[in-house]
Amino acid sequence: MQNMNATNDDSTAISCATCEACCCRLEVLLMGDDDVPAKLTAQDQWGGWVMRRLSDGWCAALDRSTLLCTIYARRPAVCREYPVGDYECLGERSRLLPDDPSGTRATNNAAVVVCK
Repeated sequence: MQNMNATNDDSTAISCATCEACCCRLEVLLMGDDDVPAKLTAQDQWGGWVMRRLSDGWCAALDRSTLLCTIYARRPAVCREYPVGDYECLGERSRLLPDDPSGTRATNNAAVVVCK
């Protein structure tokens, strides 16, 4: 697991081990090789298959109490390849955690592994 720095200050490094599962609110398009349990999928308005999201917007595979992926070994390729700490990750953090967009709060968070 690689730490990606949100800024040049190591105290604000964001990694999958220190995030708050912000990416688990993004729509995840499933690809042909993904092996996700059918109960966690849904068909979108264009006929493609995506990870099902619950009414609160979170991925149906996310355990809300631990913020861990319940299908981590079978998670979709999009989740495996999500570039933690890049502009998209930081943008999502900024939108969902406006009081902590650079991840300083995350360094105090319990170890949470959601992606690579």
